[in-house]
Amino acid sequence: MLSPRRERQLAGAEHAALIRRHFDRYATQRELWEQRNRAYYEDLQHWFAAAVPPGMRVLEVGCGLGNLLASLRPSRGVGVDISGELLRRARARHPHLTFVDMAAEELVLNETFDYIILAGTVGLLTDVQQALQRLRAVCTPRTRLLISFHNFLWEPVLRFGEAAGQRMPLPTHNWLSEADITNLLGLSGFRVVKQSRRMLLPRHLPLVSGWLNRYVSQLPGVNALCLTGCLVARQEQTELKQAADFSCSVIIPARNEQANIEPAVQRLPRMGRHTEIIFVEGHSTDGTLAEIERVAAAYGAERDIRVLRQRGRGKGDAVRQAFAAATGDVLIILDSDLTVQPEELPKFFDVITSGRAEFANGCRLVYPTSRDAMPLRNVFANKLFGLAFSWLLGQRFKDTLCGTKALWRRDYERIAAGRSFFGDFDPFGDFDLLFGASKLNLHIADVPVRYVERAYGRSNIQHVRAGLTLLRMCLFASRKIKFT
Repeated sequence: MLSPRRERQLAGAEHAALIRRHFDRYATQRELWEQRNRAYYEDLQHWFAAAVPPGMRVLEVGCGLGNLLASLRPSRGVGVDISGELLRRARARHPHLTFVDMAAEELVLNETFDYIILAGTVGLLTDVQQALQRLRAVCTPRTRLLISFHNFLWEPVLRFGEAAGQRMPLPTHNWLSEADITNLLGLSGFRVVKQSRRMLLPRHLPLVSGWLNRYVSQLPGVNALCLTGCLVARQEQTELKQAADFSCSVIIPARNEQANIEPAVQRLPRMGRHTEIIFVEGHSTDGTLAEIERVAAAYGAERDIRVLRQRGRGKGDAVRQAFAAATGDVLIILDSDLTVQPEELPKFFDVITSGRAEFANGCRLVYPTSRDAMPLRNVFANKLFGLAFSWLLGQRFKDTLCGTKALWRRDYERIAAGRSFFGDFDPFGDFDLLFGASKLNLHIADVPVRYVERAYGRSNIQHVRAGLTLLRMCLFASRKIKFT
């Protein structure tokens, strides 16, 4: 057995050989150690299962016995490891999965995957950057890379656990921080889209560990002390796509916005190879429906305008009805009060079609705005909910309440298919999309817009009721996403 100091001095090839021998040696004991620390492994399994839907193509690098990979119920599951003894046992346990004896730094697989998992593997790699670069060959633009790792603050605790016989001995780790791993992902052509931490107590104690790990661990400040760090990343888009190759559908929900209908059409730029405009009229009392029909007829020769009469109530219902009818590759929402100007929409279209993001969220809090356009109480509420949802979803949001959003229609169809996870309760439509995009680990980007005062009509929002609804949705997101 080499001393830790000697291990740190080993060259790459020697280090890889040491790792292989170590895990071959402990292969017969691996199941025992996993059972002894099952609270930790069950929590890890829970996080990966929440991120990876069943039936996906999944690659796990550093798969060990293959138990985590099997638990995800993949349609095609491939495990890679450098321990022949672990892989022999994995093949016997999970004959329906494929296991390959290969170092991550030398990975060559002639296929691509929907999800790639590195569960506690990064710290054992000989060359992290080289291994991550190898993974690019098995990625598509929609592949998600899921990484879990130990918080370096726990190093003395975990080493004590090894010495006390409570944890399987491990060779010397690369004790990488979240910033280290994020930087290595960037150097290797990946972008982090979501990060989180979990688990304060990695042993099961009745009435204590569940409460600590589910609730206390997610509190600001306390969260930095958690054992497990979790990152979700996507491949950077190196070749920008041509916007002219794609079409878009602009959804305009309209209720009592008669004087804004024609300006919306006149000012809306043409985007991509075709721009479809879909008005959804929501039981107006000021002649909005008649105006939409007039404008559709007047501009029918030069613009593709469709008119829908809303069947239900609320903006969220209107957006869902229009999205279901839309034919464009990219879906964009434009509020008919025109406080976000139609001229801003090409920014959203370009962000999506270029691959720089998969969900574009309008942000009204970057550029100055007048008190008439956004009263001080609204500014405060927007910032408050932006901070709340950034914390709840693990992705940065400066403004969650801007109605202008854009995403691929194919991603919306995935959100709609999984809507039962959250339920159909959002009257605004914004949070149905944000929750769904976060659940799919889409790369969400804020797009700054200039917010102006409405020229006609009054806001349809009842601020007190809307505020209470937003608080209810925060509590809902806490239960379904944060405290799990």
